[in-house]
Amino acid sequence: MSSLPQRYTVTAALPYANGPVHIGHLAGVYLPADIYVRYLRAQQRDVKFICGSDEHGVPITIRAQKEGVTPQQVVDKYHAIIRDSFQDFGVSFDIYSRTSSKTHSEVASGFFKKLYEDGKFIEQTSQQYYDEKADQFLADRYIVGTCPNCGNENAYGDQCEKCGSSLSPTELINPRSMLSGNQPVLRETKHWYLPLDQYEPWLREWIVEGHKQDWKTNVYGQCKSWIDQGLHPRAVTRDLDWGVPVPVPGAEGKVLYVWFDAPIGYISATKDLLPDTWETYWKDQGTKLVHFIGKDNIVFHCIIFPAMLKAHGDYILPDNVPANEFLNLEGDKISTSRNWAVWLHEYMQDFPGQADVLRYVLCANAPETKDNDFTWKDFQARNNNELVANLGNFVNRALVLTHKFFEGKVPAAVGFTTEDEDVLAQLREFPQRVGDLIEAYRFRDALNELMNLTRLGNKYLADTEPWKLIKSDEARTGTVLHVALQLAASLVTLMEPFLPYSAEKLGHMLNLEKGTWQAAGRPDALSAGHQLGEAALLFTKIEDSTVEAQVQKLLDTKKANELAAAVAAPAKDDVSFEQFQTMDLRIGTIVAAEKVAKTKKLLKLSVDLGFDEPRTIVSGIAEHFLPEALIGQQVQVLLNLAPREIKGIQSQGMLLMAENADGVLSLMQPSSPVRPGSGVA
Repeated sequence: MSSLPQRYTVTAALPYANGPVHIGHLAGVYLPADIYVRYLRAQQRDVKFICGSDEHGVPITIRAQKEGVTPQQVVDKYHAIIRDSFQDFGVSFDIYSRTSSKTHSEVASGFFKKLYEDGKFIEQTSQQYYDEKADQFLADRYIVGTCPNCGNENAYGDQCEKCGSSLSPTELINPRSMLSGNQPVLRETKHWYLPLDQYEPWLREWIVEGHKQDWKTNVYGQCKSWIDQGLHPRAVTRDLDWGVPVPVPGAEGKVLYVWFDAPIGYISATKDLLPDTWETYWKDQGTKLVHFIGKDNIVFHCIIFPAMLKAHGDYILPDNVPANEFLNLEGDKISTSRNWAVWLHEYMQDFPGQADVLRYVLCANAPETKDNDFTWKDFQARNNNELVANLGNFVNRALVLTHKFFEGKVPAAVGFTTEDEDVLAQLREFPQRVGDLIEAYRFRDALNELMNLTRLGNKYLADTEPWKLIKSDEARTGTVLHVALQLAASLVTLMEPFLPYSAEKLGHMLNLEKGTWQAAGRPDALSAGHQLGEAALLFTKIEDSTVEAQVQKLLDTKKANELAAAVAAPAKDDVSFEQFQTMDLRIGTIVAAEKVAKTKKLLKLSVDLGFDEPRTIVSGIAEHFLPEALIGQQVQVLLNLAPREIKGIQSQGMLLMAENADGVLSLMQPSSPVRPGSGVA
């Protein structure tokens, strides 16, 4: 292992709070970042692992408009889902913050003002579409029209999703505003730009000449291509009402562009974590800064953010930016809009206690050098053939035999054979081999090296056959199991970056606390007579029916997507106005929410409907909403539905929900908050 710096700031790309996290995000960014950080901690390094929700930008406002809620409600919902999913998956952030926080607004504003006052920006005016009815400038995504290339009548102002062409709003035929439906007009607007062209010589020296050897080829190649094509000024502000306000005179109605605002979120999150010492991790030259990102963020983290830091002058620059490629799903590109994804929070519900299985498969199949594919059959095979039959089998045999033959106490070694000494000599090499690969950001190879240790253990037991040897030579059997248990002891530390829950479980089974990386590989980690804990299975076999259910879920999604393009379902039979009037429809506010025990779909809700006491409503929406994300939300309620007992709970009404062709539910809410109990006219 190389000589490591004592202090690290490690960041993982801020997930966009416009939806949950899927396995592509995990494989490309968050899992490798977590493995790296856990390894550094085992090396006893001072490391801060920083992340948070990216909560500004036009897609947030578009989703809010479509759902009839505020942008803050959108980001609050997904921030909670993402944060809790990461925690359940074992991602060990020191802080998971958010860019809608007060601290972030202050830090981002201060960063902008410093560059503004130092004359680092240039001001430019441009023609931008304006909606006269809505009385506001339109971001590109708020403009739709006919694509000049393929004729798609619903192309966006920045891209046609039908033919994939990149567009500018002025290229659209018959443009119209998504806010009012009217045709927008061009108006002049002023913005501030970061003149990237002025930093091009420095970036060429810093990246092309300075990082050719140590940055991944996909990262270096994309950066060099951008620089070779020539850099241009890039706007750092935009006309929008959702974001960090531009803190200078004459900038009313403008916010910081999300690409400028979001990376500053790493800094503001560190300040939230360490109010008094945060600068040590961002301004001290003894700190190593590493960004973990996906390939779609390479330019922002390798060219634009470093140029921002350079312009500011007080901050360190990233030492490395190990970006991965994309992970596909069952041979098709992951798509959030098509719901073609394996969502982390859903996986954690469907596979409770099996976070490490997904961690293992995603690392073993990581898209480190090229796009890769996740399939449920491969997931099953890797679990059954590698985790269960290899790693789990070795550990189980070593512990079960020790309990069976030696009362669960580590037997003494009575003279090592050449075979024993060879196994122990190889054991000493594994921490170095695994560690070197992690430091080189080759996590897939590092995991394979870890599994080589368990393969070594299995081969050793298969060759020595202690279950047979006990009949003729108890002392030799004890030596064999003594050696096998030393291998298992090292696994507690070496597994931890990759499989933290399983490493902890193995530690309990061995009655051994996790040690430092430097101590791993010792042939005497467990002394003779050491009492082991109870043996248990580390992993369990995944049956065909389990993965078939997951494949069917994806097939159902594909079918739903096809149906979504079809004609809507026919209308139901007419009802009279008098029949409609019998329904008492009101707006309520959810004040409490919890899952109903021993059910998968039910939530128990307390809804304030303007009466003295909240109404209790049981609703089958648990697969669509987290309880904590519903608190404070306003909903439509059918008040005079006859009470009904559901799972022993008296339900006093019904929530009205909207369901799209994918089967995804959305709350039906007023466009602005109203008093609980207000009638639906």
